[in-house]
Amino acid sequence: MDSGGTHTAFRFELHKTSGAARLATYHTPHGPIELPAFAPVGTRANVKTLEPRDLHEAGAQLILANTYHLYLRPGHELIERLGGLHRFMSWPGPILTDSGGYQVFSLAHKRKLDDDGVTFRSHVDGSIHRFTPERVMEIEQALGPDIAMVLDECPDPLDYEYNRVALARTHRWAERCKAAHRRPDQALFGIVQGGIFPDLRLASAAFLTSLDFPGYAIGGLAVGETKEQMVATLDETCPALPADKPRYLMGVGAPEDILAAVLRGVDLFDCVLPTRIARNASLLTPEGRINLRNARFAEDRRPVQEDCACYTCRTFSRAYLRHLYMAGEISALRLGTIHNVHFLLELMRGIRRAIAEDRLADFQAEFMVRYRLSDQTVRHEQRKRRQAALLEQSGNG
Repeated sequence: MDSGGTHTAFRFELHKTSGAARLATYHTPHGPIELPAFAPVGTRANVKTLEPRDLHEAGAQLILANTYHLYLRPGHELIERLGGLHRFMSWPGPILTDSGGYQVFSLAHKRKLDDDGVTFRSHVDGSIHRFTPERVMEIEQALGPDIAMVLDECPDPLDYEYNRVALARTHRWAERCKAAHRRPDQALFGIVQGGIFPDLRLASAAFLTSLDFPGYAIGGLAVGETKEQMVATLDETCPALPADKPRYLMGVGAPEDILAAVLRGVDLFDCVLPTRIARNASLLTPEGRINLRNARFAEDRRPVQEDCACYTCRTFSRAYLRHLYMAGEISALRLGTIHNVHFLLELMRGIRRAIAEDRLADFQAEFMVRYRLSDQTVRHEQRKRRQAALLEQSGNG
């Protein structure tokens, strides 16, 4: 059966809108995903330090796994022989795999790009490999996720001329991915690219929607542009995508960015942020991130977050968690990750309630009054704004 006939289990059900924000359900063969939703990242078929039961307790609906990493280790053929990703990682719910394209362009050594595909050296052992649209479809179909992504190129979002050239390649690859995709029980999403440039984004949205994918991702953001540029790009892109299909913003997980994107019509998110910062003792709270290595927490008897229902907050104090981090105990990484993942999933539950009650704008305003951006985030944004201003002054912006 060709890719034009996706499984009857795939269905986008829109319940309510609040401005551009959407309350919906995306039905998949492995269960429904209540939207807007956040997917914890299980790069190598595992959300770092967590087990499936931790994710169930936190309320995770969907997990993202990475095609590039699983292709290199342990190999898609082995995973297919062992029953596919769901059985391999003992996760019964929906799974999404990205195409591995971003990792090829950012991690692989000595990559060589051409219109047919990309040749690269593994970051693991230096061995030579090649990804083409057809090869990536072969890998993702063997892995067996519910949602697969086309192979695309993710260029510097601020370089107009390169984005113009890369976009034509991405569109050709999307056509080839669709032609090569043969699993009706797997939804193949197209990826809109085009940097921060409205004409390119609109052209990409128009071309990809003409191919009639079951869903659409917005790629190439949160990779160098400012938050203002990201929001402006979403303002242009989201209205150009079908209203009856899911919209997925790739690689975005900061609470302030999720809220801004939902208000503009984005349904689905993934990011390594909650797991990565937890391993560095940075935990999410309604007041912003706190770093538990800070000496001021040495005798703090409070939980990380007073009203949080996660296991970490129900059980341990900030003082004890700080001790674990300072002592280099492995359990610190796990307990911090449990909280951060729960925090983001609880944020999504709050967002869904706010849309249902038609008060999302108020919810965002109330959240941002309390939530303080980390000094690191503020400095990073200031640096990006200066870079953008210099590019504009030089005529390259």
